[in-house]
Amino acid sequence: MKNKTLAAWLALLAGPLGLHRFYLYGLGDKLGWLLPLPAAMGFYGVQRVRQYGVDDMPSWVLIPLLGFTLAACAGTAIYYGLMNPDKWNARFNTGYDAQAIAGQTGWLTIGAVVLSLLLGTTVLMASIVYSFQRYFEYQIEQARLISQ
Repeated sequence: MKNKTLAAWLALLAGPLGLHRFYLYGLGDKLGWLLPLPAAMGFYGVQRVRQYGVDDMPSWVLIPLLGFTLAACAGTAIYYGLMNPDKWNARFNTGYDAQAIAGQTGWLTIGAVVLSLLLGTTVLMASIVYSFQRYFEYQIEQARLISQ
């Protein structure tokens, strides 16, 4: 029986590794195996910034991949946490009662949803701000070079 609370926490804490997908759909889930790719590329972007500085253009694209992946996993945790117990049990616990305890929403589930809202929003906004700030600073620098 698949527990909604555990799925929400896995999506929040280990979502970029695809663990929530493996928990719900098994090890054959292709999306679960693909999820670590953008996260790894984002971590590579962070490494490039540490090595080459903030003016490294590939990192402007790579770092937001990590942020968007984390935000998407937080959104998935919110989706799982707020899913109706009947719908959860019909989708992930077929053959069990529609009101089975694994699909119920408890305080731990609400905690996962609240933390997902907080962290997901923060990471998403930081990723957007980082991308646009770097892009506009680059545009200003190019304009200065043209005007000289």
